[in-house]
Amino acid sequence: MSEEGESIPEDVEIVEEDELEGLKMRVAELEQELQYYAADIANMRQKSAKERSRAIRFGSSSLAGKILPLLSGLERAISLSEGESGEGFLEGTKMTLRGFKAALESEGVTHIESLGKQFDPTKMEAVAMLPATNGIAPGVVIEVIEEGYMLHERVLRASRVIVADSDEDE
Repeated sequence: MSEEGESIPEDVEIVEEDELEGLKMRVAELEQELQYYAADIANMRQKSAKERSRAIRFGSSSLAGKILPLLSGLERAISLSEGESGEGFLEGTKMTLRGFKAALESEGVTHIESLGKQFDPTKMEAVAMLPATNGIAPGVVIEVIEEGYMLHERVLRASRVIVADSDEDE
């Protein structure tokens, strides 16, 4: 041992200052990469949570799409049998229809109000255009052929409608 300090064992390598600075820079780079990876993982978790929420929210759209033709059939049956006798059948069918509508509404399926409204191509499909009569503005739905429905903000089935057209004299 020397008076100035302890002796350095032979197997220990002395690191020069340049090498030490290089190692410090490499550690800083690795720490930054680690931060980037942590941020990527956090972003993936957020994206996954959003996709899972969306799947849960719209998961029933297939089922709702299959029920809608039944709903339309019941509505047609009621409209065809209203003038005839058979009040029991009619009342039972109306109750079933109300139940169907309530079940669909509980799943987020809502009816698209079309009759008397301005034609909206994002929610309606025009199957015909008829000349507007007095008091009806062009572009207004004058008859609904088939009701439309939405699941939350997504159109399941567009309303099939007849729209008032402007007078041909103009």
